[in-house]
Amino acid sequence: MGVLECFKYIRDDFPLLRSKRVIYFDNAATSLKPEQVINAVRKYYEDLSSNVHRGVHTLSMEASRLYEEAHEELRKFINARYLEEVIFTSGTTQSLNLIAYMLGLGLNERDNVVISIMEHHSNLLPWVMLSKLRGFKLKVVDIKDDYTLDYEKLSELIDRNTRVVALTHMSNVLGTIVDIRRVSKIVRENDAFLVVDGAQSVPHIPISVNDLGIDFLAFSGHKMLGPTGIGVMYIRKEVQESLKPPFVGGGIVESVKYVNGEFIVKFLNPPWRFEPGTPNISGAIGLAEAVKYLKKLGMENVAEHEKELVRYTINKIVNDEVLAERLKIYGPRRLESRGGIISFNVADLNPHTVATFLDTYNIALRSGLHCAHPLHERIGASLGTVRASFYIYNTTEEVDIMIEALRELIAKLAGS
Repeated sequence: MGVLECFKYIRDDFPLLRSKRVIYFDNAATSLKPEQVINAVRKYYEDLSSNVHRGVHTLSMEASRLYEEAHEELRKFINARYLEEVIFTSGTTQSLNLIAYMLGLGLNERDNVVISIMEHHSNLLPWVMLSKLRGFKLKVVDIKDDYTLDYEKLSELIDRNTRVVALTHMSNVLGTIVDIRRVSKIVRENDAFLVVDGAQSVPHIPISVNDLGIDFLAFSGHKMLGPTGIGVMYIRKEVQESLKPPFVGGGIVESVKYVNGEFIVKFLNPPWRFEPGTPNISGAIGLAEAVKYLKKLGMENVAEHEKELVRYTINKIVNDEVLAERLKIYGPRRLESRGGIISFNVADLNPHTVATFLDTYNIALRSGLHCAHPLHERIGASLGTVRASFYIYNTTEEVDIMIEALRELIAKLAGS
């Protein structure tokens, strides 16, 4: 039995799939949540509902234990070396902004930062804003005609004045998987920092921050079966001591003293020094449960499942005379270079028109510019694309329904 058949049994774990007749292909935006995660969040509020690291009473101590164990679950999931390398944030966007400001505020007009044209706005706009504020140069590496990163051009752009290289691991539009190991080698040779946007990769493929050789990684819980409002900022331990917390407040200091008219602050060790205020405790507990769920399935199996769905979908389209003529697919054709995302357009139709039509078939997918405006201009899709993104509970039968719906749409166009 193949992985596609094996994964069908898990659909009963997702309440939304039981209660609604929906084909959910919007996983790059956010994933569905299994009962195990929902119950873990509910249990925290019903049985504990207490703050962490604030008291010695039983409820607070138990909440603190679960919260710290959540850090450990995430540490193991991304194969980080130390618990203090895993910092909880509200999600990828906050993580990338924090990283950009911790690094970028120390740069000047002699420095440069390298990003790619594929970046989501969350890994683009912070560097744009900071470059205007601090005066450093922002260099942009292009993609090749096959929708893969231009590694030769990247190597040319990185020089001795490059302080940061910030790249997506997997494009949220093209599904392109960047060879981070290859990038890391170039970055190390130039003594720069490597920042990776893992929002689309961490939920879908096996990740080892040590094997990849990166300094910073950002990802969100809600894209990997977890709750909204919780994410991770990985910072390599050797880098942490040179960084000051960009936000400060309660819960991150060991002591604050006022001596001779001066405040002397001693921060806690990471990760706590980077987590001011009351954290998203229930979100962390829910995310830990999501990680346990994914680990039981095996991330290699998750990646293979999506690869098979992408292969099946593309073959359906390119081998269909009607669809092949009127439907344009964006992204690498080689499965080894892409994840479970297929963006496309139908004839000259607005992407929103296509998505609205598919919604009549109870197919939920995304249309528009996907917070990646420069990339859409680059690929000649200024109005956006229609994006089908797969996850563990999707099936070939659901793909067949989408294919038939697209055939009907094209037939309507031909008859109009």
